Amino acid sequence: MIKPLIRALYEPSMEMTFDDHLADHIIEHSLTPQVYHLLHDQHKWSQVPVVIQKKLNMNYKPVFLFNMFLKSQNELLLGQFENMCVEVMPIKGVYFAEKYFGHLGARGTTDIDILIRKKDIDKAIAVVKSMGFEIEEEEVPGHFHISYSKIAPDTSIKVKVEIHWDILKESTSNFNVAEFWDGALKVGNYQYVKMLSDYHTFYLMCLHGWRHNLDSPKHYLDIIQMIYVVGHRFNYEDLLRNAKTHQTYKRMLRTLSIVYNEYPMLERVKAFPRKKISRKGHQYIDFIDYQFLSYDHPWHSLHEVGQWLVPNQFEIESQLKSNEKRRMYILQLVNLYKQRITSACKAIFLRWSQ
Repeated sequence: MIKPLIRALYEPSMEMTFDDHLADHIIEHSLTPQVYHLLHDQHKWSQVPVVIQKKLNMNYKPVFLFNMFLKSQNELLLGQFENMCVEVMPIKGVYFAEKYFGHLGARGTTDIDILIRKKDIDKAIAVVKSMGFEIEEEEVPGHFHISYSKIAPDTSIKVKVEIHWDILKESTSNFNVAEFWDGALKVGNYQYVKMLSDYHTFYLMCLHGWRHNLDSPKHYLDIIQMIYVVGHRFNYEDLLRNAKTHQTYKRMLRTLSIVYNEYPMLERVKAFPRKKISRKGHQYIDFIDYQFLSYDHPWHSLHEVGQWLVPNQFEIESQLKSNEKRRMYILQLVNLYKQRITSACKAIFLRWSQ
């Protein structure tokens, strides 16, 4: 249901079809802002049944207002970094919505993501805390960011700032984040606030989509929108050549192949010059391909196998969605394996019963 809608949003000649549940699916996948603005941009809003228009309008307004609050927080935060002479780049978030979807309210977001240099972590934490983000979130072991949050005024909504110093685990690539800084663009009269180039933003969004295994239409939309808006400004051969150097080639190839397979109209906008990888196999084959075979170096794959077989406590609690933080590690690991075996048995049973 969502896939035909997305195709129609990018194909002016394609007729849109609606049913009573479409608005619910759009809201469920957090796509209201994108769909709302793309419908207006394509002059197709008038084709939308009034009942769906009302639902989308009601869901859109709070997202837009929250984005306005986030932008004000972003600007204050970036101003503080400038005053402290600390280099910073906002990534994703409200600036991504404005630049690539054309409007502050055209893409929902809940966090403020910034990229800083690793040497400036302590300074960045001080800046973030000076803005009232004093609740320290649990750090993900082996990852490349830390988070601080606060409650938005007059609400119960937690707003989080994620401080990134890299975009990939060092143990899974040969990527040097200095390339992002070298290609960064100047922002207005700022000296220390930079902006990612279109090329590096696209690179980032592809890796972001891969990291989530393209588990939401939002990831597809981000990539599709960038291809339509700025795809003419970069070359796929250059991107894939760089990805081989970074040892992210399989991740980039997998992500873009799946997106192009799902949305073949992209070929008419910007042809993808590589073999297309289908995602129509069994979900466990797809999981194995994503989890263990998306790495260029065999050692990186072996590392991920080890991490999956014996995950750290944070990953176990995340997968179990458990709040029992004090339970012994070995008991949590046993429960995780029980959950995995149960899920696998259910999937096999359902497949054989069809």
